[in-house]
Amino acid sequence: MFKRSILGLACAMLFGASAFAQEAPQTVQDPSQGYLFNRFSNNWFVTGEGGVGVMFSKFDSEEGLGKRIAPAASIYVGKWFSPIIGLRLGGNYIQMKGLSEVPVWHDVRYDNQYWKQKFNEFGVVGDVMVNLTNWWCGYRPDRIYNSTVYFGGGAYWTTAYLGGEWKNAHNFNTSLRAGWINSFNVSKAVQLFLDVRFSTFDGPQETVKFEKKTVGDLQAYVGVTYNFNKRTWDAPVVPVCPEVPDCSAIEARLQAANARIADLERQLQDCLNRPVEKAECPAMPLTTIYYPIGKSSLSTREVNVLRAVASVMKESGKTYTLTGWADNYTGTDAINTRLRHARVNGVQRQLVRFGVAESQLNATVDNGNLTDLGEKAVQLDRAVTIVENK
Repeated sequence: MFKRSILGLACAMLFGASAFAQEAPQTVQDPSQGYLFNRFSNNWFVTGEGGVGVMFSKFDSEEGLGKRIAPAASIYVGKWFSPIIGLRLGGNYIQMKGLSEVPVWHDVRYDNQYWKQKFNEFGVVGDVMVNLTNWWCGYRPDRIYNSTVYFGGGAYWTTAYLGGEWKNAHNFNTSLRAGWINSFNVSKAVQLFLDVRFSTFDGPQETVKFEKKTVGDLQAYVGVTYNFNKRTWDAPVVPVCPEVPDCSAIEARLQAANARIADLERQLQDCLNRPVEKAECPAMPLTTIYYPIGKSSLSTREVNVLRAVASVMKESGKTYTLTGWADNYTGTDAINTRLRHARVNGVQRQLVRFGVAESQLNATVDNGNLTDLGEKAVQLDRAVTIVENK
């Protein structure tokens, strides 16, 4: 009855808490509802990168790849509008090296057939960025690696290397570009990344026939990104209506527990009512003196043991039974009988020498085995036991 009262009180408290929760609804973030866009002031970043690029135009293959590698660098300011979509704007510098049939922007001859090209492109660029990792695998704020692709373009102004110095080439260039960023979060604010990009440019005249063609430039950058203000994304907040608790399972468990308790109480009562049989425990020897095979004399060690036993006997004033033993696995019956008497009589004489009254001692022999553990334990059967009489 008391347990049922406790169960009822617990259910009432749960129902009361549920009613209170209905009066003041709880809310949680639910990622399945999509991601909220943060405020405009959040999720901004600045990026700096440096690397190298290689131009691919009509006659560039005539010169070794290593001689066409040129420096490149960029700086951007951007913002993520969601965990997937972002935008960045900035400046990009690319130096381009190659070969042409005519001396357009360079006056150095190469191999008596081609003219070297070497010019710089300074541009204002913009990219739309897509975070593939968040798109395909779902947003996770503690993710270390992110894969991002981007598409964009820019407008470039050219300077060329003429007469041993850089000069304005009075050339306006447009560019389309696409790239892949592999970024690694080293902290909540800082990312390190590798950026691989391909850009197109309106190339300078490079053949005897006047024409302008589109050339490509492959670049690789390493850089660092710093994220400002809030750097994570919140899931939409939705109300949660708690379900009314069902106490039937708890009640069933309580009933099973009550039945188990009743069964244990019955078993305990049966155990308490069971009559207790008093078992008489055999008296343990005060001490046991052991002998080698065929011996009945006492060694110095056994004499010292009997001296201590004698002091106990004298103080107690009680009587003791001394029993002589011999094993029945070796020797003849006559020899073993003689050994039993010799051993017990020797112990009795020694105790009397130590001041124990003869009236306290009852010397006897036993024709059986002391331990009866078999031939492997015959050493334990060659002994004299001293037991206090009850």
